[in-house]
Amino acid sequence: MLQVHHLSKSYNEAHVLKDIRFSVAQGEFFGILGPNGSGKSTLLKLLSGVEKASGGDIQINGEPIERYSRKQLSRFLAVLQQESLPPVNFTVKEIVEMGRYPYQNWLGEEKDDQSGIVDSILEKLRLVDLQDRSLQHLSGGERQRVALGKVMAQKPSLLLLDEPTTYLDIGYQIQMMDLIKTWQREEKLTVVAVLHDLNLASIYCDRMLMISQGEAISIGTPEEIMRSELIERVYGTTPIIVEHPVHKLPQIMLQGGIIE
Repeated sequence: MLQVHHLSKSYNEAHVLKDIRFSVAQGEFFGILGPNGSGKSTLLKLLSGVEKASGGDIQINGEPIERYSRKQLSRFLAVLQQESLPPVNFTVKEIVEMGRYPYQNWLGEEKDDQSGIVDSILEKLRLVDLQDRSLQHLSGGERQRVALGKVMAQKPSLLLLDEPTTYLDIGYQIQMMDLIKTWQREEKLTVVAVLHDLNLASIYCDRMLMISQGEAISIGTPEEIMRSELIERVYGTTPIIVEHPVHKLPQIMLQGGIIE
């Protein structure tokens, strides 16, 4: 589905990404991890086609990303940002309907009636009771669910997530990730997610890429990435690694210094 070959990105003399290489299979949930300033969000911008690489190439379904127009890309690639939608004066249903834009003509019309797609998404995300409410009157967690509904309406085969749980409390974090994981499994969706929470990444990702200072440090399963020595090397802190009692996957416990 997605192949990245010797990817690099520079801004003037600053090298943000250097020789990044990885591939993501159809239906895989792939995480991108790393400390602040490591190049995670820049990498996602390159994968989405928003920015062009300084070197190397990205292929989606065997074709260089540059060969797709923005509208062609939006028919199979969607991006969910870390910030929920701004509180603009549109209703929930109107926002979700905006996800159908890639399939509309210049009059905003589709060939066939696709209203059933939007209605199904509103029901799945438990937004039916909110569908006529303005976005201005929703909480941050509710707005992020609406943003998810909008990208679901695009019917993508590749979903890019840019730290989608950053501003959510722990209840909404789990809800959001569960909704995405269920969608991924039902539709065999390919997901590439930039995540800052290593414990969430371990639970939801099949494989993960760890980057630091713009370079790929390691690629592997949660068991291969969630190692104390690797995390210390990248983050500069030594965690305790434990097994999740339910998921049987590695989780980290942080050790704080004792100040007397």
